[in-house]
Amino acid sequence: MSDITKTVGQRIRNYRTQKGLSQEKLAELSGCHPTYIGQVERGEKNTTLESIEKIASALGITLEKLLEKIGENQPKTGEKNYPLECYEFISTKSIAEQEQIYRILLELDKYKEQ
Repeated sequence: MSDITKTVGQRIRNYRTQKGLSQEKLAELSGCHPTYIGQVERGEKNTTLESIEKIASALGITLEKLLEKIGENQPKTGEKNYPLECYEFISTKSIAEQEQIYRILLELDKYKEQ
């Protein structure tokens, strides 16, 4: 599957686990089958926007939040897009965790080599 499919699936998994939901519970809340949720999370299923919207709603997030920054600044094959990787990591954390990570980054920035 495409990188976008994998990214959306990973985001869904991250938000689901952050909220303490099982795949079965997310399936129940979204009206999707549990097997389908697993396939979407693994990037195995090319899902419809309607299904993604149902899943986002069940997760309590907007479709915009789930899809933000997808497809931006795609690196060349084999290269990492570190700002996007950091965004993916931080965006699924709680506000308190995001604040802590941000403070750590600010502290690290004070000690960078010049």
